[in-house]
Amino acid sequence: MEAQARYDIFEEGDQTALVCIDDPEVQEATVAELGAVNYKIHTGLFPEDVALKLRTHNYGVVVVYENFNGCDLETNQVLKEVVNVPAEQRRHQFIILVGPNMVTNDEMQAFICSVDLTFSLSDLPNLKTVLRRAVARHKEFYSNFIEALRVAGMD
Repeated sequence: MEAQARYDIFEEGDQTALVCIDDPEVQEATVAELGAVNYKIHTGLFPEDVALKLRTHNYGVVVVYENFNGCDLETNQVLKEVVNVPAEQRRHQFIILVGPNMVTNDEMQAFICSVDLTFSLSDLPNLKTVLRRAVARHKEFYSNFIEALRVAGMD
Protein backbone atom coordinates (compact mmCIF):
# COMPACT_ATOMS: atom_id res chain seq x y z
CA MET A 1 0.00 0.00 0.00
CA GLU A 2 1.30 3.47 -0.92
CA ALA A 3 0.53 6.91 0.38
CA GLN A 4 -2.18 8.53 -1.71
CA ALA A 5 -2.10 11.93 -3.39
CA ARG A 6 -5.05 14.12 -2.49
CA TYR A 7 -5.83 17.53 -3.91
CA ASP A 8 -9.20 18.92 -2.77
CA ILE A 9 -10.52 22.07 -4.43
CA PHE A 10 -10.31 25.03 -2.03
CA GLU A 11 -12.83 27.85 -1.90
CA GLU A 12 -12.80 31.12 0.01
CA GLY A 13 -13.41 30.49 3.71
CA ASP A 14 -12.48 26.78 3.67
CA GLN A 15 -10.40 25.26 6.43
CA THR A 16 -7.34 23.96 4.59
CA ALA A 17 -4.68 21.45 5.49
CA LEU A 18 -1.47 20.13 3.96
CA VAL A 19 -0.67 16.59 5.10
CA CYS A 20 3.02 15.71 4.68
CA ILE A 21 2.95 12.05 5.63
CA ASP A 22 4.42 9.30 3.46
CA ASP A 23 3.42 6.36 5.67
CA PRO A 24 0.13 5.11 4.15
CA GLU A 25 -1.52 4.02 7.41
CA VAL A 26 -0.61 7.21 9.26
CA GLN A 27 -1.64 9.33 6.27
CA GLU A 28 -5.01 7.59 5.99
CA ALA A 29 -5.77 8.02 9.70
CA THR A 30 -4.69 11.68 9.68
CA VAL A 31 -6.71 12.53 6.57
CA ALA A 32 -9.78 10.85 8.10
CA GLU A 33 -9.45 12.85 11.32
CA LEU A 34 -8.99 16.16 9.46
CA GLY A 35 -11.87 15.35 7.13
CA ALA A 36 -14.10 14.67 10.14
CA VAL A 37 -13.71 18.32 11.17
CA ASN A 38 -14.30 19.62 7.63
CA TYR A 39 -10.78 20.38 6.47
CA LYS A 40 -10.08 20.45 2.73
CA ILE A 41 -6.84 18.55 2.24
CA HIS A 42 -3.80 18.44 0.00
CA THR A 43 -1.09 15.85 0.49
CA GLY A 44 2.62 16.30 -0.02
CA LEU A 45 4.39 13.07 -0.86
CA PHE A 46 7.96 14.29 -1.38
CA PRO A 47 9.98 17.34 -0.27
CA GLU A 48 9.87 19.22 -3.58
CA ASP A 49 6.08 18.79 -3.78
CA VAL A 50 5.67 20.17 -0.26
CA ALA A 51 7.92 23.16 -1.00
CA LEU A 52 5.91 24.02 -4.13
CA LYS A 53 2.57 23.70 -2.31
CA LEU A 54 3.76 25.90 0.56
CA ARG A 55 4.82 28.60 -1.90
CA THR A 56 1.51 28.55 -3.75
CA HIS A 57 -1.03 28.28 -0.93
CA ASN A 58 -1.45 29.44 2.66
CA TYR A 59 -2.65 26.35 4.52
CA GLY A 60 -4.38 26.76 7.87
CA VAL A 61 -2.96 23.48 9.19
CA VAL A 62 0.20 21.69 8.12
CA VAL A 63 0.80 18.16 9.41
CA VAL A 64 4.36 16.81 9.13
CA TYR A 65 5.46 13.24 9.79
CA GLU A 66 8.51 13.01 12.02
CA ASN A 67 10.09 10.30 9.86
CA PHE A 68 9.09 11.70 6.45
CA ASN A 69 11.16 10.13 3.66
CA GLY A 70 13.01 7.94 6.20
CA CYS A 71 14.51 10.95 7.98
CA ASP A 72 14.75 11.88 11.62
CA LEU A 73 14.07 15.30 13.17
CA GLU A 74 17.56 16.57 12.38
CA THR A 75 17.44 15.66 8.67
CA ASN A 76 13.73 16.11 7.92
CA GLN A 77 13.70 18.44 4.88
CA VAL A 78 9.93 18.86 4.97
CA LEU A 79 9.92 20.00 8.59
CA LYS A 80 12.69 22.51 7.81
CA GLU A 81 10.73 23.81 4.80
CA VAL A 82 7.52 24.15 6.80
CA VAL A 83 8.97 26.02 9.77
CA ASN A 84 11.01 28.35 7.55
CA VAL A 85 8.18 29.87 5.51
CA PRO A 86 8.00 33.68 5.66
CA ALA A 87 6.72 35.06 8.97
CA GLU A 88 3.63 36.64 7.42
CA GLN A 89 2.59 33.19 6.18
CA ARG A 90 3.81 31.21 9.19
CA ARG A 91 1.77 33.14 11.77
CA HIS A 92 -1.43 32.06 10.01
CA GLN A 93 -0.47 28.37 9.95
CA PHE A 94 -0.84 25.78 12.66
CA ILE A 95 1.92 23.18 12.34
CA ILE A 96 1.52 19.69 13.79
CA LEU A 97 4.43 17.26 14.09
CA VAL A 98 3.23 13.66 14.20
CA GLY A 99 5.50 10.74 15.00
CA PRO A 100 6.46 7.79 17.15
CA ASN A 101 8.77 9.90 19.33
CA MET A 102 6.30 12.74 19.83
CA VAL A 103 4.32 13.29 23.03
CA THR A 104 0.79 14.54 22.41
CA ASN A 105 0.33 18.20 23.32
CA ASP A 106 3.79 18.57 24.90
CA GLU A 107 4.40 22.32 24.71
CA MET A 108 8.13 22.09 25.43
CA GLN A 109 8.64 19.48 22.71
CA ALA A 110 6.63 21.64 20.31
CA PHE A 111 8.76 24.66 21.17
CA ILE A 112 11.99 22.73 20.65
CA CYS A 113 10.77 21.49 17.24
CA SER A 114 9.42 24.96 16.24
CA VAL A 115 5.88 23.64 15.73
CA ASP A 116 2.54 24.45 17.33
CA LEU A 117 1.57 20.92 18.39
CA THR A 118 3.30 17.58 18.77
CA PHE A 119 1.22 14.47 18.40
CA SER A 120 1.93 10.82 19.20
CA LEU A 121 1.01 8.14 16.67
CA SER A 122 -0.75 6.22 19.42
CA ASP A 123 -3.17 9.15 19.90
CA LEU A 124 -4.09 9.56 16.22
CA PRO A 125 -7.75 8.58 16.78
CA ASN A 126 -8.03 11.65 19.05
CA LEU A 127 -6.53 14.15 16.59
CA LYS A 128 -9.78 15.92 15.73
CA THR A 129 -10.59 16.58 19.40
CA VAL A 130 -7.12 17.85 20.28
CA LEU A 131 -6.86 19.82 17.03
CA ARG A 132 -10.10 21.76 17.60
CA ARG A 133 -9.00 22.80 21.06
CA ALA A 134 -5.41 23.60 20.06
CA VAL A 135 -6.35 25.66 16.97
CA ALA A 136 -8.90 27.67 19.00
CA ARG A 137 -6.28 28.33 21.66
CA HIS A 138 -3.73 29.33 19.00
CA LYS A 139 -6.15 31.79 17.38
CA GLU A 140 -7.04 33.31 20.74
CA PHE A 141 -3.38 33.63 21.74
CA TYR A 142 -2.34 35.38 18.50
CA SER A 143 -5.50 37.44 17.90
CA ASN A 144 -4.22 40.66 19.56
CA PHE A 145 -0.87 40.41 17.79
CA ILE A 146 -2.45 39.83 14.39
CA GLU A 147 -4.91 42.67 14.97
CA ALA A 148 -2.02 45.01 15.90
CA LEU A 149 -0.20 44.03 12.70
CA ARG A 150 -3.36 44.62 10.67
CA VAL A 151 -3.88 48.08 12.20
CA ALA A 152 -0.23 48.94 11.54
CA GLY A 153 -0.65 47.83 7.93
CA MET A 154 1.90 45.04 8.29
CA ASP A 155 -0.43 42.09 7.66
